[in-house]
Amino acid sequence: MTLDHSSRFDQPIDEAWARVRGRLRAEVGEAAFRSWLKPLALLAARDGLVRMAVPTRFMRDWVQSNYAQRIRELWAEEDGALAGIEIVVQPPARPQPKPSEPRDGKAVDGKAEARILDGRPQVARAIVDEPPRAAARTAKDEERRDISAPLDPRFTFENFVVGKPNELAYAAARRVAEAQEVPFNPLFLYGGVGLGKTHLMHAIAQQIRARTPDRRLIYISAEKFMYQFVQALRTKDTMAFKEQFRSVDVLMIDDVQFMAGREATQEEFFHTFNALVDQNRQVIISADKSPHDLEGMEERMRSRLGYGLVADIHPTTYELRLGILASKAEQMGVTMPPKVLEFLAHKITANVRELEGALNRIVAHAQLVGRSITLESTQELLHDLLRANDRRVTIEEIQKRVAEHFNIKLTEMHSARRARAVARPRQVAMYLAKQLTSRSLPEIGRKFGGRDHTTVMHAVKKVEELKSQDNSFAEDIDLLRRMLEG
Repeated sequence: MTLDHSSRFDQPIDEAWARVRGRLRAEVGEAAFRSWLKPLALLAARDGLVRMAVPTRFMRDWVQSNYAQRIRELWAEEDGALAGIEIVVQPPARPQPKPSEPRDGKAVDGKAEARILDGRPQVARAIVDEPPRAAARTAKDEERRDISAPLDPRFTFENFVVGKPNELAYAAARRVAEAQEVPFNPLFLYGGVGLGKTHLMHAIAQQIRARTPDRRLIYISAEKFMYQFVQALRTKDTMAFKEQFRSVDVLMIDDVQFMAGREATQEEFFHTFNALVDQNRQVIISADKSPHDLEGMEERMRSRLGYGLVADIHPTTYELRLGILASKAEQMGVTMPPKVLEFLAHKITANVRELEGALNRIVAHAQLVGRSITLESTQELLHDLLRANDRRVTIEEIQKRVAEHFNIKLTEMHSARRARAVARPRQVAMYLAKQLTSRSLPEIGRKFGGRDHTTVMHAVKKVEELKSQDNSFAEDIDLLRRMLEG
């Protein structure tokens, strides 16, 4: 396109544009400039409007959001009559297929491939996306399935227990798996170890393959992606690697944090990601931290990963852990005593994998040895796991746990109310404080609203008496004690 020099520039427009680019490079740094601003191409400047082009919609949106205002300001210094700037999408021209260079129904243009190696984001356009023949496509799909990680049939949406800590991640995953169009790109799931990220990734992949088996999907770990890339470099076959990953409909990368510090792999993943998003292909990522907290990842990569929907999975709550245990026991066809499930849900809080591992040990032991499952056998069997969670019990913790168990307010532990619904839990807390701490009776009394030591003595005696008369009450006290002392 011919540039219009009618606006009031003292120097030719290309020199003005060069000065603007130079100042942008100095302000944003070389990495950001190369990723976002270098691809900007000046199309025209007329009637106070400067028109520029970028190769992808994704890049246009990013430049509009992050750099457009500064570009306007710099242009205004070059041209006081500037009315505004316009950024449009202008994909690079598609190369025509060459009959002499077929590749599974696609032809590759040498110059276009040079742009791929030069790191330009429009790399995906270099490969002409002609519909392959049915036989070739089937072979390609089989090749993709070979590099995809195997899917665990147990990890489905139906088997995923939903609670407040994971409801957003679950809803987003289900939406992506069931949507006909890409709802948000990328979907980024993050959370600590054993909280359900991999379960959701497997569920998404299985749902997509079941609903739309013709969609080309790759599910792969970040480590496997790195391995495939290194192999391609060694065999000097990077073109096949690029074509394989950039021609899918859905790309799923698990544990992307393992790419940290791997500059070459990040560079390749960056361009693969950009190419897929520009073609409106779904990208799904999981990691142990949010995009902006991924150390060792380039800033441009962190920015891209956080551009879609970021859904975190929080640590589990007691209610969610209890639900997971009940669901797991049902899947195993085992009837578990409710007290054992409650005990496990209270004591094992680190992650779901540890929780399920404990349940597996209990069930396997009961089936192999032939012993019934009880609180005593559970504590004995899991002593090593429970010891890892051992900590000094405090009176404050006892009060909180007892209040939760009897469904009363924590403040009632210090109040003067004598109603049985309040007094009995308070007595239980005093009893446990005497049993589980080294505090003296006067010290315990002061922690319960400044009560006298004789009140604590009466509470201990009363609880012991009730335990001998009421088996259900004794089980409650035993459960509370085990949860507190581990």
